[in-house]
Amino acid sequence: MINRPVVRSGFRLAAGVAVLAALGGCSLLSTPDPVQNYRFGLPMEAPSAIGDAPAPLTVSIRRIEFPEAAGDDRILGVTGLETAYIGGARWVSPASTLFDDSLKAAFANRADRIRVLGRREPGTPPLVLQVTVTTFEARYAAPGAAPDVVITARAQLRSTPERQAGGAAIRPEQGRSVERVFTVAQPASENRVSAIVAAFDTATRDINTQIADWTIQSGR
Repeated sequence: MINRPVVRSGFRLAAGVAVLAALGGCSLLSTPDPVQNYRFGLPMEAPSAIGDAPAPLTVSIRRIEFPEAAGDDRILGVTGLETAYIGGARWVSPASTLFDDSLKAAFANRADRIRVLGRREPGTPPLVLQVTVTTFEARYAAPGAAPDVVITARAQLRSTPERQAGGAAIRPEQGRSVERVFTVAQPASENRVSAIVAAFDTATRDINTQIADWTIQSGR
């Protein structure tokens, strides 16, 4: 269920606290509404390395771009033209961070085919991936209905004129750029926070798996 934000009057609250302090000589602490923290896109186990053979591809993943309304720890819900945050629930970390971790986990699960160069690791790999998330929301067809979690991301893969470690030249397609838009719609089983979170988890794993596989296919 989506809760609309509540605006409280700072003047009235301050006046009430002043009166209570004058009467009782003690401070008043309000009890905040309980909030449950959730996460999505749990890291997947990477396969065991096979011998000492390096992965045939190396990619650098740029910092993910995320919509401002959905990038923090609040869970965004949309009904028609109205938006609100789901009350009583937050992500344990900003959604942009969890999504980034899930994307890196999808690549780690394919470590025998592609290696992700750390953002602080020296060197420039032959492939650079930029992912821009444009939609990350629980979309309601009607108030109270079970929503669909919708995630849309644009992936752009660019090859660079750099050489791989060891001096081997990269493919002749160097300098080219390809891109693709990915969209996943995952229905929540019911209009409950746990079911909505599960749908976010499934949708995130799905779209990041698609992005990783597309990167490997396009980078060959």
